[in-house]
Amino acid sequence: MKRVIGIGNALTDVLVNLRNEDVLHNHNIARGSMSLVDSELQSQISKEVAGLPHSLSLGGSADNTIRAMARLGSEVGFIGKVGHDNTGDRFEQALSNLGIEGKIFRGDNPSGKCISLVSPDGERTMLTHLGAAAEMHAEDISPAIFEGYDCLYIEGYLVQEHSLIETAIRTAKECGLQVAIDLASFNVVAENLEFLRNIVTKYIDIVFANEDEARVFSGEEEPINALQYISEMCDLVIVKIGTKGALIKHKGEVIHIGIMAAAKRVDTTGAGDFYAAGFMYGLCEGLSLRQCGTIGAITAGKVIEVVGPTLGEEAWAEIEVLVNRVKTEKYLF
Repeated sequence: MKRVIGIGNALTDVLVNLRNEDVLHNHNIARGSMSLVDSELQSQISKEVAGLPHSLSLGGSADNTIRAMARLGSEVGFIGKVGHDNTGDRFEQALSNLGIEGKIFRGDNPSGKCISLVSPDGERTMLTHLGAAAEMHAEDISPAIFEGYDCLYIEGYLVQEHSLIETAIRTAKECGLQVAIDLASFNVVAENLEFLRNIVTKYIDIVFANEDEARVFSGEEEPINALQYISEMCDLVIVKIGTKGALIKHKGEVIHIGIMAAAKRVDTTGAGDFYAAGFMYGLCEGLSLRQCGTIGAITAGKVIEVVGPTLGEEAWAEIEVLVNRVKTEKYLF
């Protein structure tokens, strides 16, 4: 694996720092979940949190992963759909600035937006109105999109369009690519369980999941049992278990990787995306699974120190130093 192309919802994130979780309780929103909402509810929530500290960032799960991989030095591309608006223009330009090959389609609706509500302890709850991103369909996918790539990386949030995911995966496999998927959110898994189990069994080579997603997907309470369940469907499984690190299984071998302690836990937005970025970068570099997991822990540990999934130059410089140490096996958890 050398070149990875991601497919996902092309979004702009609005990150809001909550003083309390009243807005979640008032609207019966599950803490830590990702919910697809209409523009009316998203506007209502925006009004209720107006005045709280907030910031804007490029978003979308797969896009976060692909942008982070680009910063690490991987050759990557991204497939998505935006509107004919300034937001869509900025999204496409941002990819180009990072050297990412953008396979960007334009839709009729405005570009999608995600409101990420960040609780005082850093947990994030996402309310997403997909806009133009929801207009990406199976008809947009062709073999030419995957030319020159070795792996397709998919965000689980795309399950609102089953035919799109299945067409993309099937086409990628026919073109000789490996396929990796991040299960995205426990409620998304629960709502699409049969479909996700089916595509993992038939097509997927690599699965990323956190503890909650793995539990819902497998029906197993213990992470190690969930890991075993998923590993019977695909070659490589990574189950992230919060502050306990991650469990990795490949061909009968199970590895436990610890975490890189963050200086401060500000916002978990993008933590899973950045973990996948670090891990996939390691695979592209031909590193061992322990090295891949360690780099994933480094990138995830850094992104939770800031608000949003965008790191500054100083943070990337620190990551580069740590990654180089991992490559020489001088820094392993």
